[in-house]
Amino acid sequence: QVLLVESGGGLVQPGGSLRLSCAASGNIFTINAMAWYRQEPGKQRELVSRITASGSTYYPEVVKGRFTISRDNARNAVYLQMNSLKPEDTAVYYCYANLRAHPLDSGRDYWGKGTLVTVSS
Repeated sequence: QVLLVESGGGLVQPGGSLRLSCAASGNIFTINAMAWYRQEPGKQRELVSRITASGSTYYPEVVKGRFTISRDNARNAVYLQMNSLKPEDTAVYYCYANLRAHPLDSGRDYWGKGTLVTVSS
């Protein structure tokens, strides 16, 4: 059993900052990619940022220069520093991990339950 638990969401004014955290726990052998996605009501879930096991990162243009993803492999954790937040960043943010529970497993996808980020004055 593997759990991903997010924290750090909340209400912030436009231009403000928030830092999201996600910790993976349970039966984990190794974690491959980790990522953050977000979803607004009535819209598809979209990738916000991704980081590989070696630390390579990817950001879509909509958040590039404002968001920074990082991970702590010793803690099985991933973080998202969000700066210069805009009202259109309002969404539920989900943590994602592709990991192996056992050495012979292929990678499986796991999701957290999400944390709400609201950007509003």
